[in-house]
Amino acid sequence: MNSNKKAAKIVGVLFLLAAVTAVIGLILYDPILNGPDYLRKGSEQANQVVMGALMELMLVVSAVGTATTMFPLLRKYNESIALWHVCFRFLEAIIITVGVISVLSLLTLSQEYVAAGAPDPSSFHSSGIILKAIHDWTFMLGPLFMLGINTVMYSYIFYKTKLVPRFISILGMTGATSVFVCSLFVMFGVFPQISLWGAILAVPVAANEMILAVWLIVKGFNDNAIESITAKYKRRAAI
Repeated sequence: MNSNKKAAKIVGVLFLLAAVTAVIGLILYDPILNGPDYLRKGSEQANQVVMGALMELMLVVSAVGTATTMFPLLRKYNESIALWHVCFRFLEAIIITVGVISVLSLLTLSQEYVAAGAPDPSSFHSSGIILKAIHDWTFMLGPLFMLGINTVMYSYIFYKTKLVPRFISILGMTGATSVFVCSLFVMFGVFPQISLWGAILAVPVAANEMILAVWLIVKGFNDNAIESITAKYKRRAAI
């Protein structure tokens, strides 16, 4: 049970770390992703942009960490869903990493633009548009599309096993559906990701992760539920 308590605390801390680093990273990216003079401002705020990239890399580590730490427990109920959860979490992490690479590449472009003095900006802006577009698409596909898929998987297992209170599991499945639908609306151009509707549809999954994180840190997983699924897992393995 001590190992399960430790695992729960690790998962809770990683969920909190993911939320904090995601928000900080987006804020730190502002000089190079927003505004008409992003090529010059990006170079001027290079350290800030790099720090934003480090925040997102910490987000990547946190995402992989939550999946791999929960896997040994989730697999005892349904190994296929647990494995899918890990795979989609890894895909989310890979997509976010591609976004980080695009921003760092945009920073290099910005530095080259400033170093060149006063060049014809058209070619630089063309490359900048492409790199910003790559970041925007990864920002949608990772934290929205993939997040919706992997969240519904672990929330479903939590609901069936009662590893955490069911209101948290229900909030997780609701938030997963909401953020997945949001990704489709953004993909088809109904509204931008950074918008009122985007924020509203993202609130349930954000609330779920925060509530789940605090619960796991303070209370941990339900010991009775762990004993139950472990016993069933051992019986299946013995057959």
